[in-house]
Amino acid sequence: MKTITTFLCCISISICFSQDLELDLFATGLDQPVNIKHAGDDRLFVVEQDGRIRIVNSDGTVESTPFLDIDGRVRNLAFIGDERGLLGLAFHPDYASNGYFFVNYINNSGNTVVSRFSRNMTNPSLADPNSELIILTYNQPFTNHNGGDLAFGADGYLYISSGDGGSGGDPQNNAQNLGNLLGKILRIDVNNSTVSNPYDIPSDNPFVSNGAASDEIWAYGLRNPWKFSFDRLTNDIWIADVGQNAFEEINLAGPTEAGLNYGWRCYEANDIFNNSGCPASSTLTFPVSEYSHSFDGEFKCSITGGYRYRGTTYPNFEGLYFFADYCSEEIGFLRNESGSWNMTLEGFSGDWVAFGEDVNGELYVSSLSGGNIFRLTDALLSVDENALNTINIYPNPAKDILYLDFSGSGSAVSTEISIFDIQGKKVRSLTSTNETVQNIAISDLKSGFYLLKIETNDGRQRTEKFVIN
Repeated sequence: MKTITTFLCCISISICFSQDLELDLFATGLDQPVNIKHAGDDRLFVVEQDGRIRIVNSDGTVESTPFLDIDGRVRNLAFIGDERGLLGLAFHPDYASNGYFFVNYINNSGNTVVSRFSRNMTNPSLADPNSELIILTYNQPFTNHNGGDLAFGADGYLYISSGDGGSGGDPQNNAQNLGNLLGKILRIDVNNSTVSNPYDIPSDNPFVSNGAASDEIWAYGLRNPWKFSFDRLTNDIWIADVGQNAFEEINLAGPTEAGLNYGWRCYEANDIFNNSGCPASSTLTFPVSEYSHSFDGEFKCSITGGYRYRGTTYPNFEGLYFFADYCSEEIGFLRNESGSWNMTLEGFSGDWVAFGEDVNGELYVSSLSGGNIFRLTDALLSVDENALNTINIYPNPAKDILYLDFSGSGSAVSTEISIFDIQGKKVRSLTSTNETVQNIAISDLKSGFYLLKIETNDGRQRTEKFVIN
């Protein structure tokens, strides 16, 4: 389903990367899919809001029997768009050996429950619904702004997003109150959970020495962080916070930046909302990007956070942070250009509520009412099956020298070879020789991700990502 074409040029005068974002239908027949995660293999696990988790195989087929069905424990939905239900899923980093996974749901009393379940010991396509160990509960004063996302950080701890408790304008001032768990990102240690001690507090949580603060808090000042994610390369945390009346925001923090106050209810994104009794603005952390509800002509109302692309299939996507807006049906991405995050929004058709990242770093997005999962693809990626795809590039990762083997490419052809760093700056350029195997010296380049671009004089191209150790 091709709906947009957009061209983005990097600040560097040396290169213009073209971008053609498409959505390819991947899986159908799901019921209100609000979360997508992987368990370390090639399957996707899709959370259905009514209380089920379904398995989507690598070919897009959906297992007929749910992986987990706890519909009876989850608050029944009153209408499409009801923010309650089964909301979050995270697999333990050692899931392959211990079979533990965690869910976040609103129970029949209307309150948040974070629980651990176990995989069926004889059938890896089933969970044991009787294995529930309740880890954490807290009250929800209203029906909306539940947050509900879950993810494990590289530190092995479980992070939980919590909304401000709902209504409008945070009437109870929960997000700025360190004495409760609402309007926060929480961080807990679930590696030795038992009934008597369901979780521990990491010793480096930022408020453990503050007697007036909840020890679980990692960050605060959030309205409704419906989705957050970790960058698998840098371990940065990306938090998309749903706005009130005027702005949607995207927050970014490094893995050790603890105790940040993102400003709600004092600020909505960068604009003052209600600064009565608020701390100085210099103590707050403002978003790296925002957009207004009237930005670019389409009415917007609710951001769905995604992931920073770290896959290998689409090199032009490298480093882009993808997100969407529920009302405008647009999918957007941020590109870092010379230290600034520049935004592009493009129109699709779907009420986007969740992104997912598979085990290889490829990205997916789900539509709520349609029940479909789409894969994000780059239509402009060269897939020429002739000479360029027969060039062997090795080793990867590389250290001092990168080799290009042209022995399978047929007749000799003039080829331009360029290397770009992750910001799109050209750092090496040369023309291929007549040698069957050509080597490129890279010992002077810093460690990290790079793009290798091979282009023939007849217009064929190939782009490959590689790593320098």
